[in-house]
Amino acid sequence: MTTSTKSSPPTSPNSQPKNGIDKILSKLLGPLLLLGPAGLWLLFLLVLPTLVIFQLSLVENIRPGDLVNPDGIGNYLRVFEALNLKVIWRSIYFALGTTILCLLLGFPVAYWIALMSPKKWRNLLLLGFVLPLWTSSLLRSYAWITILRPTGVLNSIIGIIGLPPLELLNRTPAVFIGMSYSYLPYIVTVLYASLEKLDRRLLEASADLGATPLQTFWKVTIPQCLPGIAAGSLLVFISSLGDFVDPELLGGASSMTAARLIYNQFLGATQNWGFGSALSMVLILGVSIAIALLLKFGDGKPSK
Repeated sequence: MTTSTKSSPPTSPNSQPKNGIDKILSKLLGPLLLLGPAGLWLLFLLVLPTLVIFQLSLVENIRPGDLVNPDGIGNYLRVFEALNLKVIWRSIYFALGTTILCLLLGFPVAYWIALMSPKKWRNLLLLGFVLPLWTSSLLRSYAWITILRPTGVLNSIIGIIGLPPLELLNRTPAVFIGMSYSYLPYIVTVLYASLEKLDRRLLEASADLGATPLQTFWKVTIPQCLPGIAAGSLLVFISSLGDFVDPELLGGASSMTAARLIYNQFLGATQNWGFGSALSMVLILGVSIAIALLLKFGDGKPSK
């Protein structure tokens, strides 16, 4: 009895590589379709404008309509002149001060909402606290002008009490008040998210072992919330470093910041786009470093 065997058709030597290429393409096609629109958005509205600013920063004394011909780093050297460094340090001073104030004011609020308030009211309380963000920052600044001006609401109340009026507007305290009010909801929401995930069993164990509430707070609560504290603080610092509205409206001429200096170079009387671009690149570098720290230390995982 003979058995017949069918020979399999010969396989093309190029079929296996094609299958491998098809698999690679199928794996890449999905992410490209999902990330493509956002990638194009970032490319045309972030990456390319940043490259244009960098190119302009290499041209000294360039004005609108001039030929772009990069010729050195003279604009960057000018950034480190004493007067400009003073402006940059004032911006960092405002950003650090605002971050500290927001942390000191926001942590008790977030702690109370997350751990002490009735659970059914927490979302409503958090919504009420971030409600000012629904209005324009410009309107909020003008509201503070109405409150802090010499004939404003604050001095009217102080006058009724019989105390001397306060001169806050167009001074540094007014800038801190306005910026802290603007960025306080950001740090509260971040801290609330961190405190809400707090392991309360550790708090109970600390109390059972005889620790005082203050010791429990510093040795149990704070270590678990450090990522949230870092994330919220860096978020406020990044946002306030480039703030233009609050220092401009509440600080007056003596509160020149990096954002206002950049504005003057592009839209002011000086019209020095090269120097303004160099200042912008320095500010972008500082913000990028802060974002890198935020990504590294603000992962939201409680520390062990």
